[in-house]
Amino acid sequence: MSTIVAVKKGNLACIAADSLTCLGSTKESAKYIADPSKIVKVGGSYIAIVGHASWQLVLKNYFVRFKRKAAFDSAKSIFETVGEMHHYLKEKYYLNPKEDEQDPFESSQLDALVANSRGIFGIYSLRSVQEYSRFYARGTGARYALGAMYAVYDDKDNSASDIARIAVEASAEFDDGSALPMDLFTVKLSGHER
Repeated sequence: MSTIVAVKKGNLACIAADSLTCLGSTKESAKYIADPSKIVKVGGSYIAIVGHASWQLVLKNYFVRFKRKAAFDSAKSIFETVGEMHHYLKEKYYLNPKEDEQDPFESSQLDALVANSRGIFGIYSLRSVQEYSRFYARGTGARYALGAMYAVYDDKDNSASDIARIAVEASAEFDDGSALPMDLFTVKLSGHER
């Protein structure tokens, strides 16, 4: 699957992702894929995606080609943006919203992390949104990434990008669904700490 991480420390937010794609039991490493990035830039936000590889194309097409407004500056605005996108994707892209019959809502099939000047956020398949104060990880290597970030976060010498890099490297080392190289982007947080 993947490992994606987002870190907020000091006046910086960082997002990073491994580059391995798997198609069934076939691994498609960055060596064989022309654009292996799992991170899409939408306005001033970076969105890292886990799950089906189609999401990169869908998001680029939805936000760029159709000039959709993208509000990612709070958990509430992300929730509203993803809700509007869900409706559109069902109609135009034939999104299959079924996961588990017990789920209270249709699934958007999207699991992602967002980093921008307002902070770091998580988007979940049932369209819930969470804002994080320090760091988070998603994907098959998330356990390794979370452990690595927990171990190094409080070291004053580690920046947000150092922590994100260490997390993705740890997941690539131990998770069979993650591999290097990685993409990593850093943004300066706006004037106030949350």
